[in-house]
Amino acid sequence: MMIMHQAKPLFAWECLEDSPSLQTIRDLLAALPDGKLLNSLRAARGKGRDDYPVTVLWGVVVLRVVLRHLTTEAVLAELRRNEGLRRLIGIESESGVPKKWNMSRFEDVLGQEPHRTLLKSIFNVLIQQLGATVADLGRDTAGDATGLSAQRKPEEAAKEEIAEGLPQASGGRKEYKDADGKVTKVVEWFGFKLHLIVDVKHEVVLSYEITDTKAGDGETLPAILAQAQENLPPDRIKTLAYDKAADSVDVHELLSAEGITPVIQMRSLWQTDPERMLPGHDGSSNVVYDEAGTIYCYDKVSEPPVRHKMAYIGHEPERQTLKYRCPAKHEDWACPMSSICNAGKSYGKTVRVDREIDLRRFPALPRATKKFETLYKGRTSVERVNARLKVFWGADDGNVRGTRRFAAQVGVVLAVHAAFATLLASAPRREGTLGKLRLSPIAEALKAKAAEQAVAV
Repeated sequence: MMIMHQAKPLFAWECLEDSPSLQTIRDLLAALPDGKLLNSLRAARGKGRDDYPVTVLWGVVVLRVVLRHLTTEAVLAELRRNEGLRRLIGIESESGVPKKWNMSRFEDVLGQEPHRTLLKSIFNVLIQQLGATVADLGRDTAGDATGLSAQRKPEEAAKEEIAEGLPQASGGRKEYKDADGKVTKVVEWFGFKLHLIVDVKHEVVLSYEITDTKAGDGETLPAILAQAQENLPPDRIKTLAYDKAADSVDVHELLSAEGITPVIQMRSLWQTDPERMLPGHDGSSNVVYDEAGTIYCYDKVSEPPVRHKMAYIGHEPERQTLKYRCPAKHEDWACPMSSICNAGKSYGKTVRVDREIDLRRFPALPRATKKFETLYKGRTSVERVNARLKVFWGADDGNVRGTRRFAAQVGVVLAVHAAFATLLASAPRREGTLGKLRLSPIAEALKAKAAEQAVAV
């Protein structure tokens, strides 16, 4: 049983054991709501041979991830020599340990419908339970896509997967550019893309989608956003941070319609003018904006004219406008043009920018604010989650052949991730070195949710 100190975060990922104890493994297996999946697999097997029960094969694929084994052979070897571990998944003797080819066939079946959807529902149910009990889970989110290596089946063998509409492994390439647009780093791989939406604070995956390497982040975002919203209480998501790959009009319109504040950096598309006149202002106005949507005013009295960034006051949801004021008045400094701009105005010149002019350029949270910078830094949480999935739990195997097996293995990794998140949030907390163990209100609520789920199944 994992025991946390009271001062540790709710999801203390650094406290996960490198070699989980039998008690931790038992708790994790009990936390997985896998009843519907196992029933479906038994029904698909029918009255065929049952040398290795479905529960045993399922236990092996889960243990491979939990115990961080690089290969299926490694976890099978450990099961043959570890009696206590065998008994956890219902294997009575060493002869009852499946063979490598049994596991390959099982993973291929696990990646077929309806099992593939039921496997993903295990992840969804666990995140829904966490969302219902952790009040701030999913409030501030970030998204990204990462490349995962895999092998492709020969064309003839892949016909069934293609008929199901499953993406096929292909070559991927990602370029990293500096501020001047020069390519500084190139990453290439052969396999798939894994798209994630992650809670920034708790580093818990809220939704995921597997695509081929050609699918863009902006194209996939509507699907994973819809899944994240289904896994969380209504209107829980307040912000979504993404890199420039999701910078499109369609994405900004979607987020605006859902009431979610986009935290997305803009791609540089302007080739000529570094700034333009704000719509509704003629040549006599001193208010302009740049490509990122930052509003400036010019002091035309000084020679040469001096540009100042206007003071952002806030977003006005009822008007769908962004409110700015004279920076000199707001920050209390002298401006030579103040007598012209601010004549008869106690708060100084006020400018309201209609977001409908360009939702992409004028989001609810302007890019030139400290809050935007802080929220955008939250994208690093996705990188840490990606590293955990790929390195810690082996999602980036590279030796898996075929989309069905790949989808099955990634689905198991994400289910284990959600189960460990549940165990961390449910872990007893100790106050002091010799203090008593206590269950937090969240742990009590998760315990009740798990009991309800067990009764439902």
